[in-house]
Order: sequence, then structure tokens, then C-alpha cells
Amino acid sequence: MRAFLILLAALALWAGPLNDLIGKPLPHLSLSGKEGHTVGGTPFDSKSLKGKVTVLFYVDPDKKDLNEAFTETLKARHFDRKNYRSVAVINMAATWMPNFVLNAALKSKQKAYPDTLYVKDFHKNGVKVWHLADNDANFLILSKNGEVLYAYSGKIPKSEWPTIFSVIQKAMNERSSQQ
Repeated sequence: MRAFLILLAALALWAGPLNDLIGKPLPHLSLSGKEGHTVGGTPFDSKSLKGKVTVLFYVDPDKKDLNEAFTETLKARHFDRKNYRSVAVINMAATWMPNFVLNAALKSKQKAYPDTLYVKDFHKNGVKVWHLADNDANFLILSKNGEVLYAYSGKIPKSEWPTIFSVIQKAMNERSSQQ
């Protein structure tokens, strides 16, 4: 019995705080000025994430390639942009790379992926407010009402991909209470 309880405690620690987000509205986060902003320089407010199903990446730049295969597969699904959006928030404080290097890379990414909103977080506000894993790649799916439907930190196993695509499709088919 003791071994079972230790295993349960270890699994709870491994699952981490992201599981605490599921089924709840994403806490409010606003980034402007020295705190952060979009690549285009405009303020970012998580309240703007309502109305469409949102896939949200919160990533340490050093982990940008961790889920590249998943990201490319997600992009290839061509979800309807009238009901779906993608947002990538970059944890600028989590890397040794200088901001001028990151800024150039993000401008290039924004041009290559114009349907994705790129946001810079200069002070790990997403880690603090959203309770995400620091120095890692975090992935969330938000409903049209801003509720967290799915959350994962680290390399997303290929075995999870069908579940993720199913959650997105199901959420897109549901009517928003705001409509």
C-alpha cells in the first residue's frame, strides 16, 4: 500500500500544475511595455483569446524545436481559421540568447506563419500567472470561452496527437455561450 501511495504522489508531481488548469478559465494576463507585447509591438491581453478555439504555446526559446514535428502536423490539419487560432508566447527571460537575436527570429517567424500571433513575455509572466513550467515548452488548448481544455508541458508524445486533434475539433464544433 505504501508503494502505491508513493507512486500516486510521484505521478501527481510529474503531472505538475498544468493539470490544475484544466476545466478552468485561463487566468488573465496582460503584457505591454517592458512586460511584453506582440511582435508588432501592440499590447497583448489574454481576454482577446475568447471567441475562437485557441492553441497556445508558451515556450522557452531554447526549446523551440522540441515539438516542431507536432506543430507542423497541427498546421497541416488546416483547421478553419474562422473558429481557430494559434498563439505563441515566447518566454524571453528563459534563455541566454540576447533579445536582438530573438527579435529578428520572431519577426521572421511572424512572416512565415502570419496566422499565428507571436507574443514576447520579458519577465516570465506566463509562468507566474498561468502557473506554466519555466524553461520548457508548454501547450494548451482553450475553448471559445477561454476555458483550458488540454494542457501539456514538455515534448508531446506522438500517442497524444490524436487526442489533441480530437479535442480541438470537438471544441470547434461546440457553440460558444458568447454567440
